[in-house]
Amino acid sequence: QVQLVESGGGLVQAGGSLRLSCAASGRTSSTYRMGWFRQAPRKEREIVAAITWSGGSTYYADSVKGRFTISRDNAKNTVYLQMNSLKAEDTAVYYCAIARPGLAPIATMIPEYWGQGTQVTVSS
Repeated sequence: QVQLVESGGGLVQAGGSLRLSCAASGRTSSTYRMGWFRQAPRKEREIVAAITWSGGSTYYADSVKGRFTISRDNAKNTVYLQMNSLKAEDTAVYYCAIARPGLAPIATMIPEYWGQGTQVTVSS
């Protein structure tokens, strides 16, 4: 079993910044891929960003490119999502996810474990 615990969500004004953190524990490995997904009300869950175990490859959804940055600290089994220039449309519950390594593009990662989610609300 793997446990993922997110933190860092909250309420911020448009144009502001937030940093999400996700700490993994349990039967995890630093070779796992990690990613952030989000789900807005009445919308499907979508991938926001993902990162390989080495950090050498990252993926960003078009809607967040240039504003969000994903990073990881394998020594701490933690992945981060720095969110800048936030917009009202970024409002959603953000979920951390972890997946085994593979050959497929990280944008197509299929999570094995999910965090409980953290609410991000951007006021316009």
